[in-house]
Amino acid sequence: MDERFLGFFEESFKLNWDRPALTDLEGATYLYKDFAKKIKELHILFESMGVKPGNKISICGKNSTHWAISFFATVSYGAVVVTILHDFHADSIQDIVNHSESVVFFVDSVTKGKVKPESVKTVKHIIRIEDFSIVNTTDDKVIETNKNLNEIFEVKYPDGLKSDELGFHQESPEELAVLNYTSGTMSSPKGVMLPYRSLWSNTRFAVENISFVKPGDGVVCMLPMAHMYGLAFEVLLSVAQGCHIHFLGRTPSPQILLKAFEKVKPTLVLAVPLIIEKIVRGKIFPELDKKPTSILLKLPILKNIVYKKVREKLVGTFGGKLHQVVIGGAGLNSEVGDFLSKIGFPYSVGYGMTECGPLISYEYWEKYKPGCCGKAVDRMQVKIDSTDPENTVGEILVQGANTMLGYYKNPEATKLVFTADGWLRTGDLATIDKDGYIFIKGRNKSMILGANGQNIYPEEVEEKFNSEKYVLESLIVERNHKLEVIIVPELEILEKENIDKDRWAGIFGDILETVNLRLPNYSKVVNFELRDSEFDKTPKRSIRRFLYK
Repeated sequence: MDERFLGFFEESFKLNWDRPALTDLEGATYLYKDFAKKIKELHILFESMGVKPGNKISICGKNSTHWAISFFATVSYGAVVVTILHDFHADSIQDIVNHSESVVFFVDSVTKGKVKPESVKTVKHIIRIEDFSIVNTTDDKVIETNKNLNEIFEVKYPDGLKSDELGFHQESPEELAVLNYTSGTMSSPKGVMLPYRSLWSNTRFAVENISFVKPGDGVVCMLPMAHMYGLAFEVLLSVAQGCHIHFLGRTPSPQILLKAFEKVKPTLVLAVPLIIEKIVRGKIFPELDKKPTSILLKLPILKNIVYKKVREKLVGTFGGKLHQVVIGGAGLNSEVGDFLSKIGFPYSVGYGMTECGPLISYEYWEKYKPGCCGKAVDRMQVKIDSTDPENTVGEILVQGANTMLGYYKNPEATKLVFTADGWLRTGDLATIDKDGYIFIKGRNKSMILGANGQNIYPEEVEEKFNSEKYVLESLIVERNHKLEVIIVPELEILEKENIDKDRWAGIFGDILETVNLRLPNYSKVVNFELRDSEFDKTPKRSIRRFLYK
């Protein structure tokens, strides 16, 4: 394999030509040869539109087979794909399309309803993702081409498309491939410029280090493809390995996911912590509290037998063929993480950011240390900006093949994020042990300075609240130089136990006292506030902290 990102896919299409590639759950399936045909049809359409290599093409819509086809058609043509999260506000979508100077815009019906053609000024052609019909164009010849696409394709490939006729773009390592606008955990979105070098390095690492994923394996795509975590490891890795990707087409609630796992039986599951925590805390912990299981767990001889049964049940929950769950996007609750390690469940937590396309650190589950987020991946270096990196928290700095070119049309932000000697500032705070394992403590921007100069990491305090039975999620805020917590109650459990609202103040007051007993004096929380809906989050399920004060 040469060091070309698109080379992975040329090779995979040839080797897996007759295998299933993409399926919309309860919808159509594309074999790899069908996938390739749709890519080449879109190339014909791009040519009729006058699209040139390097031009920007935006994609905004829910995960689907056609989203994936649109992405691969764009990069294999040599155009730059602009991936936009479908749940961005209409104004943000419009601003991103205009800022990126996109000339083609793929939209699903929901996005089409949100964004008016006249508002995206640089766009010459709008294509509906669901059926690749032309929604809007400045050239009537394009409509004619799309109408006669089958006939044009047959003239170009009279014997049908052959696996050696793919002819994907011949990219160079530093060439811009993807423009991905960050999801704005701490601020407004910025356009991250990812070169082919970054995509190649991430994909190569995944292929070499998640080697248990084999051709034909089923994959459930639950993370948004417009976010680099989902795109890189549910889609790019899967297509490079000849896997069969199943798209949910709807919000991945635990009920929908469990049905999908049962049907697809994946060997690899990519997840954000919230999904895993809901499954463990909602389905496993209540069973362990019941008799006789709770009694058996107190007997050393029988405890391991119970843990084995629980592990088998949990693996069965994911379809029965599970080899590993990789968790990313945010830190895993320590209570849940410790429990999963205790029962020998095959999981690990990785770490990355859009600016690294996304991977920074990872470790295979058998070598994984609870509480960490792995070690620096191949072709990446990690250091902690601290005088004592093992014991004193400092900012994570990274350098290597995965890093971005910079922020699109934003030299000021680019200059701020890189050090003078080329290290990328992640904004995350951590320690690193003697073996190279990274332990994240929080975000630089979310850190609160205590009255006596102590560093308070709100994520660590929130984790203690989130471990409590009646807390769904929480957020620490600083008000009048004191810490308060905003709590979203776990309504499902409260309703199940018939706990009326007039008792909530006492219950959450007790929780506040319990948590404070486990906190040092400088980070004790003085008050709580209850919230009746979940916090606004990014697609990777991180709370948009800047919205709450």
